[in-house]
Amino acid sequence: MPAPSPARHPAHDALLARWTDLLTSARETSTRETTAPAPGPYGEDLLSRWAEPQRRYHTTDHLIAVLDRVDELLPHVQAPDPAAIRLAAWFHDAVYLPDRSTNEERSARLAERALTEAGVPAARTAETVRLVLVTLDHDPAEGDTNGEVLCDADLAVLAGSPEEYGAYAAAVREEYGFVPDDAFREGRANVLRHLLGLPHLFRTPVAHTRWEAAARHNMATELELLTA
Repeated sequence: MPAPSPARHPAHDALLARWTDLLTSARETSTRETTAPAPGPYGEDLLSRWAEPQRRYHTTDHLIAVLDRVDELLPHVQAPDPAAIRLAAWFHDAVYLPDRSTNEERSARLAERALTEAGVPAARTAETVRLVLVTLDHDPAEGDTNGEVLCDADLAVLAGSPEEYGAYAAAVREEYGFVPDDAFREGRANVLRHLLGLPHLFRTPVAHTRWEAAARHNMATELELLTA
């Protein structure tokens, strides 16, 4: 018998409507007025990817959190292309296999193929692809407001309460359950050191004010535990 399909996320329909509104608005006016592909199948494909069974942290809930944080930050910044930021949020972990190091690159290629086919202008598609790749190291160039908003939204989980951060860290460990403990601790510690070594975790002023101190405290605590 075939394996049962995973249960749909409670927010599936709301997310699909959110995607439809975004893709429709992101297209050129001339494309919207012609026979552009329907947004629904693209949204369903993305949501099926975010619901894959190998995910524990990079799930639909993470997608929702990043989209919500983007919406929270955008009123406080002058971002050149909010639609590209939101599209990049949808695609940034659309391809995710914990044992691969090419997830961002493959997610970016997926975005390029899908958005081109869906009628999104070439410049906006290119900006979306660039933003997905910026999440590889979460270190946007100075003045890259689009990249700053996306990276801040993606890293906002680091500033959760101790309980929320603990759940996040545990979910990350589950995704890498195939990695022996010693190797995981070393790799995770390196990631934390990289992030803690950045002059600023959060680049937009509002995110820096709201989240920087809590995130650094959480990561320093985790790093201390990993290296004890």
